Amino acid sequence: RVWREMDDRDEEPVVIYHSHTATEAYPSRTDISYASEPGAHYVLVSTREPGEVEFRSFRIVDGAVTEEEVRVPAGEPAGQPEGATPE
Repeated sequence: RVWREMDDRDEEPVVIYHSHTATEAYPSRTDISYASEPGAHYVLVSTREPGEVEFRSFRIVDGAVTEEEVRVPAGEPAGQPEGATPE
């Protein structure tokens, strides 16, 4: 439904994200086969290692995977949403 509504409004997705709980944050063969938005950033988060979060971004165009640099703005703790308070 969301994709149809976006299409009706002539919109395109900017970011498509999901998590990998048992593998690294890298597009799987399935991820690559489903990647149909050449202008989107495909963000993957891996939680496979307890206490660690791996966050990576990719472009996937015609089956080719290219990793993008991810920068955390100064003053923002990595891995925490804006305004979050560390425990």
